[in-house]
Amino acid sequence: MVLEVLEYEKKRYMKIIIPMAGKGTRLHPHTLKTPKPFFPIVGKTILKRLLENLSKLIKIFSIDEIVFIVSSNNNNGNYNIEKNLIKLSNEIGVHPIIYYQEKPLGTADALLKAKNSLIGPIIIIYSDTLFYNNNFENELDSKLDNIIWTKKVNNPNIFGVVKCNSLGLITHFIEKPNDYISNLAIIGIYYFKNSTLLKKELEYILDNNIKNEQGEYQLTSALENMRKKGIKFFSKQVNEWMDFGCKKTIISSNSKILSIEYSKKENKLIHKKSIIKNSLIINPCYIDENTIIKNSIIGPYVSIGKYTKIINSNIKQSIILDNTEINSVILHYSMIGNYCYYIEKIKELNLGDYSTSR
Repeated sequence: MVLEVLEYEKKRYMKIIIPMAGKGTRLHPHTLKTPKPFFPIVGKTILKRLLENLSKLIKIFSIDEIVFIVSSNNNNGNYNIEKNLIKLSNEIGVHPIIYYQEKPLGTADALLKAKNSLIGPIIIIYSDTLFYNNNFENELDSKLDNIIWTKKVNNPNIFGVVKCNSLGLITHFIEKPNDYISNLAIIGIYYFKNSTLLKKELEYILDNNIKNEQGEYQLTSALENMRKKGIKFFSKQVNEWMDFGCKKTIISSNSKILSIEYSKKENKLIHKKSIIKNSLIINPCYIDENTIIKNSIIGPYVSIGKYTKIINSNIKQSIILDNTEINSVILHYSMIGNYCYYIEKIKELNLGDYSTSR
């Protein structure tokens, strides 16, 4: 009984740590002004969606503290990251703690900036990834000391991957393997029952200057060293995972979220204050307030922000943000930011028989 009480008390003080100090270079130019976790997807920022997805976990385990690791140079333009992190944390009833990474030296270096919070059980989750229809609560109650959540992927060479035995015990951690070793990708959510052990290994990685080929200190290196020392890690596979690391995955994930939310809300994804005239909307689509669409075909899988105007255009599987004007354009698999002005010039054509214009 005493052990059960102690176990419960440890879980009561579990912390969530969210590293988000990256520059988001794979999403330039969209992240030059807006940090990637604050990029809007179907009307909500990626980070807000992540915190909402974690709300059940936060309630069950009485988590009252979330740790954010941000870049000390990450206040893009007028975007006040600290103010937004405090606001988002208050909305879900948790206390935010913010640490800073001065230089982008890798995930191990970033996590060590939060060493004062690496005590007791923790969940580490990266800010450019979302999870749906998963069972984290039961898996955390499975009495396993360390869990790495994974997903089978078609391109494991761009991820850190794990090899497991038949029981799910991880036998190897490999960072972005050149040759096929496993298709179980590490997708950015980890549980450590005793994070002090992780802190010691992160310190060892930095003290001994253990870097990857890109000159970065990686969490995967620390995990592999811990495994070699006899610390056990188990892989648990997620049901639905959405990545927001680059343009391709953002557009794909936007499409998935549109499908999920449209099945629940149907036409509520189209704001009642939007103006749609002589146009065809092929759902699922998200159209925010005060947006004007005329003489156009929109969809499927298109998200459009507020105060945007689209005229005489055909747009599908794309993301268009706020206060943008588009006229006489055909767009597919595209991203257009805030305050853009894109009008295709009218062409005068004189084509003969069997001609092709590109």
